[in-house]
Amino acid sequence: MILNKQDFENASTSLELRNLLTERGHNLKKIDFDISYDSQIEKLQIELVKLQRWVQEHSHRVAIIFEGRDAAGKGGTIKRFAEHLNPRAMRVVALTKPTQLEMGQWYFRRYIRQMPNVGEIVFFDRSWYNRAVVEPVMGFCEEKQYQQFMRQVTEFEHMLFEDDVKLIKLWFSIDKEEQSKRFNKRRLNPLKQWKLSPVDEKGQELWDKYTYYKEHMFSRTHTSFSPWTIVKTNNKKIARLESIRHVLSQFEYTGKSEAKTRTLPDPNVIMRFHRSIYNRNGDV
Repeated sequence: MILNKQDFENASTSLELRNLLTERGHNLKKIDFDISYDSQIEKLQIELVKLQRWVQEHSHRVAIIFEGRDAAGKGGTIKRFAEHLNPRAMRVVALTKPTQLEMGQWYFRRYIRQMPNVGEIVFFDRSWYNRAVVEPVMGFCEEKQYQQFMRQVTEFEHMLFEDDVKLIKLWFSIDKEEQSKRFNKRRLNPLKQWKLSPVDEKGQELWDKYTYYKEHMFSRTHTSFSPWTIVKTNNKKIARLESIRHVLSQFEYTGKSEAKTRTLPDPNVIMRFHRSIYNRNGDV
C-alpha cells in the first residue's frame, strides 16, 4: 500500500516515513537506489562529455561494442551513453541484415566502413559477433562461414589494436527468467512491441544452444589486446551505471580527477571473462 496525504502529515521525521514504508512492505533499498539513480547517471554523463572532448582534442578513435542476449538492455544503455554527447563526434551503429551485395563480400567489410574516424566514438548495437552466436544458433550462416569467422576475428581485432583503435567489448548478461519477463513486458507495451521478433522468441527456446556458442566465442576471442568485459546483473539501471563507469575507467581524460561520482566500476557487476566463469549464476 502506498502512503497517503494523512501519512505524510502524521510523520514528523524522515525516519518515521521510512518505518511506515517498511511496515507496508516496501523495499527501501530499491526506493533509495531509484531516488539516487537520476543523480548518478547525470554525473556519469558529465564525465562522458569530458571523455568525448578529450577524445576529440587528442584525435583518438574509440569503438564500443554492446553484445548480449535479446532484451539484455543493450539499446537502453547505449541511449544513456549517447544522449548528451556531441552528435558530430559520435555515432550509433545498428546494422540490419546484410544485403545481397554484402553477403558476397568479406564478412568484416561492412563493419570496417563503420569504424571511428579520428576524434570519434562509435557505439555498436550488436557487431561482427553476430556471426559468433546469433547466426549459427539461428542457422543464418554455414558451418564453414562460422569457422572462418572464428579464425579471422582475433586477427581482425589485432589489426584494429595495431592501428590505435581503442576497442571495448561489453557483454550484457541476464538470466533466462529475466529475459522472459522482459519479453512479456514488450508484448504488453505498444511502444516496445516492435522490439519483439520471432528471433527473440527462438532465443528462449534455444537458450542452451545460445549458451554453447557464446561460451565458445568467449574462450576463443577473449585476448589480452581485446578482452571481453561481462556486465552481470538483471537490473537495467545498475547495468547502465556500471558499464559507463567501466568505459570511463579505461581512459585518463582531462578533468577525471574532479569527477563528483565514482568512476571505477563495481567488480561484482563488471568482470573480465576469465573471472566471470567462476562467478556463474544463471547466464554468464
